[in-house]
Amino acid sequence: TKMGARLWSRWGDVSTPVLYGSLALFISILHNVFLLYYVETFVSVYKIDKVSFWVGETVFLIWNSLNDPLFGWLSDRSFLSSPQSGESISAPEVVLKRLRALSRSGPLLALSFLAFWVAWAPAGLQFVACLCLYDGFLTVVDLNHNALLADLAVSAGDRTQLNFFCSLFSALGSLSVFLSYSFWDKENFLSFRLFCVALAAVSVLGFSVASGLLRRRFQTEARVRQDEAAALKELCVGQAPLAQEKTVTLGEYLKQLSKHRNFLWFVSMNLVQVVFHCHFNSNFFPLFLEHLLSNRISASTGSFLLGISYIAPHLNNLYFLTLCRRFGVYCVIRWLFFLKLMLSVVMLLAGPDQIYLLCIFIASNRVFTEGTCKLLNLVITDLVDEDFVLNRRQQAASALLFGMVALVTKPGQTFAPLIGTWLLCFYTGYDIFQTDALQDKVPPPALPPPALAPTLRQGCFYLLVFVPITCALLQLLAWSRFSLHSRRLRTIKSLRQGGQQDRPCTVKAI
Repeated sequence: TKMGARLWSRWGDVSTPVLYGSLALFISILHNVFLLYYVETFVSVYKIDKVSFWVGETVFLIWNSLNDPLFGWLSDRSFLSSPQSGESISAPEVVLKRLRALSRSGPLLALSFLAFWVAWAPAGLQFVACLCLYDGFLTVVDLNHNALLADLAVSAGDRTQLNFFCSLFSALGSLSVFLSYSFWDKENFLSFRLFCVALAAVSVLGFSVASGLLRRRFQTEARVRQDEAAALKELCVGQAPLAQEKTVTLGEYLKQLSKHRNFLWFVSMNLVQVVFHCHFNSNFFPLFLEHLLSNRISASTGSFLLGISYIAPHLNNLYFLTLCRRFGVYCVIRWLFFLKLMLSVVMLLAGPDQIYLLCIFIASNRVFTEGTCKLLNLVITDLVDEDFVLNRRQQAASALLFGMVALVTKPGQTFAPLIGTWLLCFYTGYDIFQTDALQDKVPPPALPPPALAPTLRQGCFYLLVFVPITCALLQLLAWSRFSLHSRRLRTIKSLRQGGQQDRPCTVKAI
C-alpha cells in the first residue's frame, strides 16, 4: 500500500550507524535473559541431574570454542585470495553478504531462544540440543554483526560512531533483565514463557526490518559497482586467461596468523580480559555480595549493585568512546588497565571492613572490566586492517579473524570458574559445588561456625582484589608489546583504503 511504502521510505532515512546499532538491541534483549535464567530453568524447573548438566556443559564448551572459527572460515574463505588472483569483490557486495546472513540467522536465533522455555525432550538431551542450537545461531549473528564493524567503515572515527550506537542499544537491551524479574516464577512458568515469546517476537521483527533497510541501502551501491566492473571488463585485456585464482588453505591461513605479532599479543591480553576476568566477575559477583556484604547492606542495595553491573558498562562505554575519538583506543584501554590496578591496590590497603568503599569497588570492578571488553572489538577491526595489508587479501576476512580470536580466548570461560573455585577452596576449604549440591538435603545451620566465617570472608576479599591486580599486571605487559597504534595504525588504514580502491587491469589502447 501507499501508506506502507511511505512508512518504509521514512524508516529508510534512518542513518546506517543507528540501524547497525539497533541490531545489538535485538541480540541483547534475548541474550541477557538467556544468561540469567537458562541454568536456573534446567536445574529448578526441569530438574536436570548433575551428570547430564556437566556432560551438557562439556559438549557446549567444545562446540562454543570450535564454531566461531568454523563459521568464520565458511563465511570468509573466498576473501583469502590475493588481489591479483580471481575476481575482485566490492565492499558493498561483502556488506550485502553479511546482511543476508543476519536476516536469516537473526530470526532463527529468536526461535532457538524459545526452545529453552518449554520442556519438549528429556532434560539432559534438551539441555545439550538447546545450548548447541542457540549458540550456533548466536555465533553466526555475532560474527557477521562484528564483521560489519570492520566492513562498513575503515576510519577510527566512523567505527567509533558505529560502536557508540551498539553500546547505546545494548544498554536499552539490558532493560529486558529488569523486566524479567516481574515475570520470573519457577512455580508458575506460564507468565515467563509468554514474556519470552514477546521478546522473541520483538527480536524477529527488529532483525527483519533493520537488516532489510540496510540491504536496500547497499543493493543500490552494489549495482553501481557491478555496472562499473562490467564496463571496465570490456577495457581489460590479457588478464582473464593469465590469472588463476589461488585461494589460501586453512593451514596457510593459520601459518600467516602465527606470524601476525600484534594478533598474538592481543589474544594474550584478551584471554586475561574478556574471557577470564569478565567471566570471573560474572561467576563470583553473587558470592562476593553474599560473603562480603550480605550482613552489612540491605537487600535492595544488593539488588541495585547487581542491576547497575548489567546496565552501567554499556552507558559507561558511551563516555569511553568519546575518549577513544580524542586519544585513540590503545591509550584508553591502557588507562583502564592502570585504573583497575590502582583501584585494586587501594582496596587491598583499605581492607574488607570499609563497606562503602567495598561496594564501590565491587561495582566499579565489574563496570570497568566489562567496559573494556566493549572497546576490544575496535582493536580487532584494526587487526582486520593489518591482516588485509600484510597478506594482500582480496577482501578483509573480518568474520574469520573475529572467529580466530574467539577460538583462542573462549576456553577461558571454563578456566575462570575453575581457577576461582580452586583458589577459594585452597585458601579457605570452602567447596562451592559441594555446598550447592547439599543445600537441598541438609538444612543450613542457624549461624556459620565462628572459625569458618572470618576465614571465608577474608578468602573472598583476597580473591576479589588479587585477581584484578594479577590480571592488570599481565595485561599491561602484553599491551606494551602491541604496536598497532599511532603512526603504524595510520599507515595501515591508509594502505587498506588504497588497497580496496585499486582495481589493477590492463586498459585497451583506444
